[in-house]
Amino acid sequence: MPRRAAPETEAPSPAAAPIVSGADAASPDVSGRQQAIVERVREQGYVTIETLARLFDVSTQTVRRDIIRLDEAGLIQRFHGGAGQRENTARPAYSQKRTISTDAKRAIAEACARMIPDGASVCLDVGTTVEAVARALLDHRSLHVVTTSVGAAAILAGAPVGDVVVTGGLMRGADGSLVGEQAIATLNGLRTDFAVIGCSGFDDEDGAIMDFDPLKVATKKAMIARARRTLLVADATKFARSAVVRVAEFEAVSTLITDVAPPDRLATRMAEAGCRLVVASGD
Repeated sequence: MPRRAAPETEAPSPAAAPIVSGADAASPDVSGRQQAIVERVREQGYVTIETLARLFDVSTQTVRRDIIRLDEAGLIQRFHGGAGQRENTARPAYSQKRTISTDAKRAIAEACARMIPDGASVCLDVGTTVEAVARALLDHRSLHVVTTSVGAAAILAGAPVGDVVVTGGLMRGADGSLVGEQAIATLNGLRTDFAVIGCSGFDDEDGAIMDFDPLKVATKKAMIARARRTLLVADATKFARSAVVRVAEFEAVSTLITDVAPPDRLATRMAEAGCRLVVASGD
């Protein structure tokens, strides 16, 4: 719900303090609230205007002015409906991904696992969020799991969850992703109840689901094509990023499971496509 409009003469924030960004040690002084916004963006990757307004008990107009100033200073990047980290097409290392938004990924994974009943067939993609889903499935029984992720397979190995099939193929990258003709051939021979897919970001213009590696995208496409329902798991940091290869449009996705409501433009695109939104809470 939108916050009350704060008067332009609202009480001043704490004394201005200099922020030193990694890219510019001569950044201008900003208010205490603006410094807190930068810190929140650095911690979470992306924060909505509504969330910041609630956090600081100010109007959304005030937050927009703060974000505009911080964007102009090069400290964060302004997006429609919120703010995120700069360099939005940079690809984090896999070791770095393991440390980003861990609580959010756990909440997303638990919400995703609740949608998958015992006895279901499910195809698991690669990535740290999908690995969190694999952990959340450890209490399930009689599942039929197929995965292109060596990491997800290792998590499920030895657990009484049911059958676990690894597609085979060429192992590519630090995330243990299996790609290539063998992986695609295995996926094309399936018909699963669910596909659990990750992504690296969303297209800046039309909101398409995006990733970086064409070979990995090919396996994602095959999973989506052979699943009755596709569950996209993505934490809020992905809203502030794009990538270079299109995975799918939202029409191909049954549900997006995330930890923070997406920007209005993306939410509108999802609604138009008939994609359900689930915002998971870590509480």
